[in-house]
Amino acid sequence: MTQDLSAAREAILLGRTSATEALGHCLHAADAACNAHTYIRRFTGQPEAVAAAVDLQHRAGIPLPPLAGLALSVKDLFDVAGFPTTAGSRVLADAPVATVDAPAVARLRRAGAALTGHTQMTEFAFSGVGMNPHHGTPPNPATAALDPTPRIPGGSTSGGAVSVSTGAAWAALGSDTGGSIRIPAALQGLVGFKATARLVPTAGTVPLSPTFDTACAITRSVRDAVLLHEVLADRPVAGRTVPAHLLRLAVPSTVMLDGLEPAVAAAFERSLARLREAGARVEEIALPALGELRAFNAHGGFPAVEAWRWHRERLRASEGAYDPRVASRIRRGEAVGAADHLQLMAARADWVARMEAALAGWDALLSPTVPCVAPTLSALADDEAYFAANALLLRNPSVVNFLDGCALSLPCHQPGDMPVGLMVWGPALADDRVLAVSAVIEHLLAGGA
Repeated sequence: MTQDLSAAREAILLGRTSATEALGHCLHAADAACNAHTYIRRFTGQPEAVAAAVDLQHRAGIPLPPLAGLALSVKDLFDVAGFPTTAGSRVLADAPVATVDAPAVARLRRAGAALTGHTQMTEFAFSGVGMNPHHGTPPNPATAALDPTPRIPGGSTSGGAVSVSTGAAWAALGSDTGGSIRIPAALQGLVGFKATARLVPTAGTVPLSPTFDTACAITRSVRDAVLLHEVLADRPVAGRTVPAHLLRLAVPSTVMLDGLEPAVAAAFERSLARLREAGARVEEIALPALGELRAFNAHGGFPAVEAWRWHRERLRASEGAYDPRVASRIRRGEAVGAADHLQLMAARADWVARMEAALAGWDALLSPTVPCVAPTLSALADDEAYFAANALLLRNPSVVNFLDGCALSLPCHQPGDMPVGLMVWGPALADDRVLAVSAVIEHLLAGGA
């Protein structure tokens, strides 16, 4: 699939294809061997009915809905009426079927999405790696042509990203608590936009860390990211063209550039050079506050303590059914008392205020989304390697969640190279600006003037 959703919608509008035909291609891709572990369950019959209804409306002259009966996948974290929500776990295997859609799902449905199924994920969304020992891990399809050794898909929205990479879906609804949309997008050469958390409701989802949880989407382009955000947030994005030569972009040197793999460093520097060549002001800055995050998260931070609150009774009853790696991370929150949690909340508020003051005056900040290309699955077989890789993958994107900010990851590697993501980010409610800057960068990196 080389088109994006916007192009597919245009093709339907112009009569070059139909929603039913477009859906058929996606369902065929979903049946392929590369997607054997992408879906936990399929919503058979529902997407076909949606596409057929859109085609009937279009023939009757009724305007196409924004998502035009096109295939979208849903992370197994969101309630979809008529199906259970199991969060990639065995613990919730007997969960009752949902009686109503989660608000984010309902908004996609109202916009004409053909929802194809619940996708694979890290159990309870608690890892950036994307591995799942219960249902199988979908290998990274974007690296398969470059290296026959299976590599991680990135997580926790692993199956969602793979569904988009393989053409099984045009976009994927997922969540981002510490990078779970942006990490798989970066490792698979896709676009992942993490909105300001408060803009999209997270009701009807299995929570990880309500302080950070964000409902958002993986797409194939920035314009699709804008479209999906408008649907999910139920708000128009202020569209404005930003000339490249007027952009003021900051590159934090503290922490976020440490230990970059050569392929990531090269792709990131090429991107900065292209922006400077187009006239953008790109300046490296020190953000010493970033060095404080390690201490804030020494005992697992908000995700561990908030996950422990939700899981503690389930762990006591059924810990043997959990992925041991996930259970161990949740249990880090067991030792965090109420006073410690309140102190962390106050420290975060102070940190956010200082960061927002330091970021004032910049259109956006630029960082590598993650410091490495996708590791091989075999390299993460032992726990030490797994947890080291997980911490590395989460390091940069989790900054934005702690900031309560917004960020978009877009591909910045050259054709034939391993996928690398460029993260464009900013503080809370800078979503429209981040999207506008991202569109300019995407255009420039694609060879535009």
